[in-house]
Amino acid sequence: MSFGFPELDASLNAASGLLLCAGYGLIKRQRWRAHGWTMVSATLVSAIFLICYLTYHYQHGEHHTGASHAAPWLRHTYRMVLYPHLILAIVMLPMICLTLRRAYRRDWENHRRLARKTIGIWLFVSVTGVIVYLMLYHTALAT
Repeated sequence: MSFGFPELDASLNAASGLLLCAGYGLIKRQRWRAHGWTMVSATLVSAIFLICYLTYHYQHGEHHTGASHAAPWLRHTYRMVLYPHLILAIVMLPMICLTLRRAYRRDWENHRRLARKTIGIWLFVSVTGVIVYLMLYHTALAT
């Protein structure tokens, strides 16, 4: 098996999710500076993911699945994972930017309030991104 953009994207999504969990653990232990660096790292990893994702789809177009040949329950499950993933991936981008901006300005109260929502959505998108990859390339949906 070769390692291409889809595998890189899934790896970046997984890395982002792990960094988010680490950042959450650090803030709970009041390690603010380490938390900040970890969250900036998660942001950079997610930005690299987005660049890779867009580059791949610009070069190759959409990945056409063998969905018509897959079991109906698998197609339905795939869509149940994909649609919230896509919607929340779009929603989370401005949330991440605003959360980082509030941290940069040291507006801690508003940063905390938004960060609680942002991390949940961001983690969901990271995890479901890996699940979408697995379903597309390692199930009966794969062509």
